Amino acid sequence: MAVQKLNKEIANHNYSKRAYKTEGYKSFEEFYPYYLSEHCNTINRRLHLLATTNVVGILAYLILTRQPKFWWIALVQGYGFAWIGHFIFEKNKPATFKHPIYSFMGDWKMWYEVVSGRRKF
Repeated sequence: MAVQKLNKEIANHNYSKRAYKTEGYKSFEEFYPYYLSEHCNTINRRLHLLATTNVVGILAYLILTRQPKFWWIALVQGYGFAWIGHFIFEKNKPATFKHPIYSFMGDWKMWYEVVSGRRKF
């Protein structure tokens, strides 16, 4: 019940489709509801959650074992899972192609909201 109540207080809590603003986005807050609408498919969202969680684990491992030269592994698997989600399940192009910074921020915000129980996935 508490998760459901919190979900109504966050951006685009039901991942409903939003039209892309051809004039662009002036802020991340303006972009985020659109970002979420590009993740309507449950499998796509779960692949994003898996990818971001893996990135955290891989980066932690690389830091603890002092192997920073392998940072690219986190990048490849992170985008790999996310892009599989978009191309195969969501059947759209990742927002990364048009808005790389905002999209990266969106990945982390969506991950945080799910992991903290604020957002259903």
